[in-house]
Amino acid sequence: MINKLIKFFENKNILILGYGREGKSTYNFLRKHFPTMPLTIADLNEELASDSVLKEDKNLKFILGKTYLDHLDEYDVIMKAPGVSFKDVDVEKIKDKIESQQELMLRFFEVRTIGVTGTKGKSTTSSLIYQMLLDQGKKVAFLGNIGIPAFDHIDEIKKHQFIVFEFSSHQLEFMKHSPNIGIFLNIFEEHLDHYNSYEEYINAKCQVFRNQKKSDRYIYNCDSEIIRNKNEEFKVPSKKFAITYNNYTNIKVSENIINVNDGFVKYNGKKMYDVNSERQLIGEHYLNDIMFVLTVAKILHLDLTKAAKTIAEFKGLHHRLENIGTYDEVTYYNDSISTIPESCESAINALKNVGSLLLGGMDRGINYEGLVEFLNKGVVKNIICMPTSGHKIADELTNKDIKVYKVEDLKEAVETAKKVTPKGSICLLSPAAASYGYFKNFEERGEKFEEYVKES
Repeated sequence: MINKLIKFFENKNILILGYGREGKSTYNFLRKHFPTMPLTIADLNEELASDSVLKEDKNLKFILGKTYLDHLDEYDVIMKAPGVSFKDVDVEKIKDKIESQQELMLRFFEVRTIGVTGTKGKSTTSSLIYQMLLDQGKKVAFLGNIGIPAFDHIDEIKKHQFIVFEFSSHQLEFMKHSPNIGIFLNIFEEHLDHYNSYEEYINAKCQVFRNQKKSDRYIYNCDSEIIRNKNEEFKVPSKKFAITYNNYTNIKVSENIINVNDGFVKYNGKKMYDVNSERQLIGEHYLNDIMFVLTVAKILHLDLTKAAKTIAEFKGLHHRLENIGTYDEVTYYNDSISTIPESCESAINALKNVGSLLLGGMDRGINYEGLVEFLNKGVVKNIICMPTSGHKIADELTNKDIKVYKVEDLKEAVETAKKVTPKGSICLLSPAAASYGYFKNFEERGEKFEEYVKES
């Protein structure tokens, strides 16, 4: 399988666009198989030219700084990193040249692929699917947006094994192949700084199923009108599985229906899972994710009893509604992954007893009207608002029973929370905003939160 990939790169003029985690992985792969091939790295970071490893490569050129997106049409293959935005680039002449690690693995590797995307829940869902396959003795790799570049484990991939991909919209945007099992969890406003419109973001997500064949399977959130409409717009021949937590009824008879009824997750009316089963993933949003996992189990003819055991034992992921401990009779939850209003609401609804909420971050033009309306109901009595989006939300909170605190950073937010959170309740970090501009990523934000909480 790898020989096909190597042959694809032969005698090509290749640009590595973006030298982050995936760009480095691509560079290492190409240098392993083509030690003297001329390569070009393009990146906004001008300091790459002084990188101790790269500057020793005599067959490497750089395009760095503000002009790094110029002259893209001069290359045969553009290995684009997910974080590089083409928002202001005319891609018509180059879109057939744009490739990614995930795309090339889907094209050249004879493996069984499961791809998970959605605005929220994709890391938890894909991790659960991966763990479920492991627990049932399957040979499986876990790659993609979870932080593991596909090429880093390419030598370990065996024919016909499973690969679980977590796909961000950025990874899917220019893909020309879709996984054997495509999963579309949900869609909300997100990453509007990366795209020209919400519609562009939605269409990028749709690549998880748009190129499927008749033999493939597509599991989608039937409760989402946007996703239902896109299914109609992009008619594909794959077999459909409709997930409806809210028991949406206008589903084509030919499709398979997975819903919650009489306390059970049911597949075409047959019981699959008792919703009251003991599990560590609390909240309705997690049960919705579990419905997708169980559907994969059904499609692959896995043991549902063993799948339920995997779900029961799964502890969740770091920075995702994570209990980091109780201090001075207040329990602190780290939900730094929350970058949209809907995830913040889900976290509050799941925990119930939230005494204080830490809110805000980078303002990307997301609509917060729904979250403001939700918070104005008084579901949380102490709301601590950080710049920039948090300060805007603070100005809209009009319920006089709510105490609103404007602070300048996360450290001050935690210090305020320690003073105002009622004993016996929960202090929740669920920012409903991106971390960029204040932190390197949501992981760093969550780690800082935990550090500040534990300071005496």
